[in-house]
Amino acid sequence: MTLWRRWLKRHSHWLPGSLRGRFVIIMIAGVLAAQVASYTIWTSQVRASQLEQLDELSSNMAFSIASTMKFFRSLPVDYRHIVLDQLRSMGGTRFFVSVNERRIPVADIGSGPEKEVVVSNVRTILTQQLSIDDVVVEFSRPETLRVFNNEVLLYDLPPRWGQHSLLMEPLSPPILVVQLELAPDTWLYVATLLGVPDIFSGYRWLSEERLLAGIVVLLTVLALSLLGITSVTRPLARLSRAARQLGDDLDSPPLKESGPKEVAATAVAFNRMQRRIREQVEERERLFSAISHDLKTPITRMRLRAEMLDDPLQRERFCASLDELSELVKGALASVKGLDLHEEPQPTDLNALTTELAEALRLQGGEVQVAGQVAPLTVKPLAMKRCLANLLENAVFYGQRARVTLEEQAGLVRLHIHDSGPGIPQEQLSRVFSPFVRLEVSRSRHTGGSGLGLGIARHIARAHGGDITLTNHPAGGLLATLTLPRQSSVTDL
Repeated sequence: MTLWRRWLKRHSHWLPGSLRGRFVIIMIAGVLAAQVASYTIWTSQVRASQLEQLDELSSNMAFSIASTMKFFRSLPVDYRHIVLDQLRSMGGTRFFVSVNERRIPVADIGSGPEKEVVVSNVRTILTQQLSIDDVVVEFSRPETLRVFNNEVLLYDLPPRWGQHSLLMEPLSPPILVVQLELAPDTWLYVATLLGVPDIFSGYRWLSEERLLAGIVVLLTVLALSLLGITSVTRPLARLSRAARQLGDDLDSPPLKESGPKEVAATAVAFNRMQRRIREQVEERERLFSAISHDLKTPITRMRLRAEMLDDPLQRERFCASLDELSELVKGALASVKGLDLHEEPQPTDLNALTTELAEALRLQGGEVQVAGQVAPLTVKPLAMKRCLANLLENAVFYGQRARVTLEEQAGLVRLHIHDSGPGIPQEQLSRVFSPFVRLEVSRSRHTGGSGLGLGIARHIARAHGGDITLTNHPAGGLLATLTLPRQSSVTDL
């Protein structure tokens, strides 16, 4: 089991990523394994049956050959040729028999267990029946078979002499040849057919019929499996999409609580979790709204009293603290409900939007250059404007100058915003997206800000299916990259 897990872990990158794809791979492997196992068992049974048939045929043939040889041994020498001529004249006999002065060479063919069974049976039975040790058992092709002392080929003989008994047109089965010495310089030659045409043809594992049957079975199982797997994985796909959208849209419609028992139970639990999260967010929003409402009145009273202070320095410090407190209250509200910009997505010219924001920042003393062009992108205009404004304002605040580059590649629109500021320490790059985190710590009325701009911008980008990344540029300054997909479903912000 440990070796299997190691092998699976090592080769898991070759497996499909989807559950449906893995099910299909499992089904293909299962069907192929079942077919290989069934063909292996069937082949062994066919092979055993063929060997059993050859064993019986060769034994019967050996006894018949033994009887023929006993008959010729009993004949006087002068009568043997007369009997042979009569047999050849009649034709249609089971054996071709000749008496020769020497053993005729035969081009022996064949190998394997089939030949071993036949040769062993014939040699054993003839040795026992005739009490002769020198028994030669061979197989020959009809085209190369020689039957007389002068090595005449079988095809050169008259048809009635041997071709009727040794040829099986249009097949060309191997011919069994048995030779044994009757007396000095006298060899009895017997040739016959076993009746099994393909005895040495071998077993073809992937014959056309078996290959076609295997393909039909495999395709049928795959088609039925895909139908079943699709019906099972469709609810899981819906659950996966709902889980991806949950972080951006808590008000998405609940899942259908249908399908197999396990999937339906998962959908019920997911819907219950979504309701509880939505209730907790709404409760948090009500809590922050109540706190901010209760804080506005005392802050206003404290500001009025601060303005009445005689000491200008104390008045300035007191008002600065009140401004900081007011900004924190506003930031808390923005982090809770300021992201809920309910609007319909529509094609938006990002080039014009970026240029408009750059012009507004130039009027405030910032320097922003815009380069590149992209086609209109379907987004929520006000939300995207807020996202870009936060990024550009952050770049101008820390770097005074910024360069915006728009580009599109492989269905992804990218806006690179490179400022001339000091950059951000590497360990702070991910932290600056958190609420109320600012690297400029004065929080005075002159610097402003509450540390929410980057967090709100990333939230808007991710709601559009994109993201924002921050890196320190090699030439100095901070590089903010906004990535938006060309085809994406925009969720509610």
